[in-house]
Amino acid sequence: MGKLTTHVLDTANGRPGAGIKVELFALVGDTRRALKTTTTNDDGRCNEPLLEGAALVAGEYELVFHAGDYFAAAGAKVPEPRFVDRVVLRFGIADASSHYHVPLLVSPWSYSTYRGS
Repeated sequence: MGKLTTHVLDTANGRPGAGIKVELFALVGDTRRALKTTTTNDDGRCNEPLLEGAALVAGEYELVFHAGDYFAAAGAKVPEPRFVDRVVLRFGIADASSHYHVPLLVSPWSYSTYRGS
């Protein structure tokens, strides 16, 4: 059974990114359809998969992480406008029977991602 999960790590402070708003969208051509909005837990993870089973279909998706709000709430001294604010990750799912894990490593100045396990 396939599933989509995520995990946020605050690389500036060496801890999980807790309390970060995460939005998931399905993309079809120029159409963007909201699927889910959640918040990361104390471990920087969502309490349940973003999608799983029949809800996970092959296609293009977008995750939006509200990292700028997280760093502002944590007291980070960043300029306005923020250099890293909302992190938008667009990715494709080719095999809906697989586990797609999309981690985000983020600081007020940079971010990276990869397909995790």
